[in-house]
Amino acid sequence: MSQANPISKSPRQIWMAVLARATAADLRAHLADAPVLPGYRVLRGPEAGLVMVRGRAGGGGAPFNLGEMSVTRCTVRDDEGQIGHAYVAGRDAAQAELAARIDAALQSDLRHDQLQAAVIAPLAAAQQSAQATQARKAAATRVQFFTLATMRS
Repeated sequence: MSQANPISKSPRQIWMAVLARATAADLRAHLADAPVLPGYRVLRGPEAGLVMVRGRAGGGGAPFNLGEMSVTRCTVRDDEGQIGHAYVAGRDAAQAELAARIDAALQSDLRHDQLQAAVIAPLAAAQQSAQATQARKAAATRVQFFTLATMRS
């Protein structure tokens, strides 16, 4: 039986996670079937920097610094007054700017449902499928270790 996640995510957190994982090419491809994004003005960025990635031993142990990774961020304001933000892994400025524009447009009642259907839902499905495929490949290489005590029982 699986436990419910005690931290529920808002719809915006979900679509921003999908946008952050999508490539610029994927975003452009899915926007072909979506309504035209409004004009915009860049408020900050896109600019690349580094963030420290932290981990935990065994998933729940003491935190430790795993290392640094490149991140690009961007903030835009569209012509309708919505502000969009994006943080993406790597140094792809076009990806960050496009993701911020989509974030802003998703906050509009006029475009939200169409963008969800044309961009976010297909990207989320593709990302979940890729994750499931990777999990199946990892599970196929799983090794079961038995101790001598278990073998004697």
